[in-house]
Amino acid sequence: MRTAAPGSRRAIRHALRREAPNTIAVLANAVDFAAMRRYGSFPFADHARYLLQLEGLLRARAAHGGHTTVALFDPAAYRAFCAETDLDPDQPTSRVRYAAASPATSPTLPYEGQSLGHLIARLLDAEEHQATLDLAVRVLASMGECAECGEDVASAALTRAGQAVHALLRGAGPGPQHLVCSVPTHAGSLIAVLHVHAEATNAPGSSPHHMPDDDREAFRATLAVGLSGTRPGGVVLPTTGSDQRDTVRGWPIRDHWLSPLTEAQVFSAYCTDPDTGEPLSPESGVDYRAGFPLPRPDDDRR
Repeated sequence: MRTAAPGSRRAIRHALRREAPNTIAVLANAVDFAAMRRYGSFPFADHARYLLQLEGLLRARAAHGGHTTVALFDPAAYRAFCAETDLDPDQPTSRVRYAAASPATSPTLPYEGQSLGHLIARLLDAEEHQATLDLAVRVLASMGECAECGEDVASAALTRAGQAVHALLRGAGPGPQHLVCSVPTHAGSLIAVLHVHAEATNAPGSSPHHMPDDDREAFRATLAVGLSGTRPGGVVLPTTGSDQRDTVRGWPIRDHWLSPLTEAQVFSAYCTDPDTGEPLSPESGVDYRAGFPLPRPDDDRR
């Protein structure tokens, strides 16, 4: 195989292709794929084959040193994009321009050789985190200042939420932790999950808790919405021990803080049908435990 001489026109073109960023937007599910088939210029007829060919394209680009960023293709957002930019949605160039603009408005991930299915799952998670964070931020932004002390309610709630997360992780101890926070709002329910790996280390300057940034921000903002006022909600901490048994603890939001449930209350919450109030059988391999106390902040203000 002939290799282009350094500095030749062919070598320069190859280097430019390798270094030029490229974004591909993927239709993640069959529903979105079907929505795009309304356009005569859309060349694909089978979703599974489309994904297979797309994965082949990603691998080919990676094999030639190209860097590709992957985003989700949202048909509804695509129609809005074309309307705003005066583009014909039934043109391939319009789809290319939409994909190129995706990083400014939606989560993206680099293709690094992983399977396309795994990449799509991560993109869907990232999109869910972003939607949760956006809603929580909108709710917090509408709160204004405290009528009694003049303090910015959102800022104080975010600070308190950070303190609550720190107290929860410190009490949970080392190992993988999965915190789930749910808070109902007038605009819909907020549900955020924080995946944490906590290490038993006292090394100076190092953090024992490792967690994705998007997880942390969405969880903190969701919890802040609950801690800011009189909304119900709370946090659940399921853990898996070395014996593979699961343990569940819970804290409802009361008086702007997380108050631990007793063991009986946790059992009742998980073993009662929320619609009928009828008792449910306990799950096999699950232990229901009381939540541990979380010290209120030193500068606590009611």
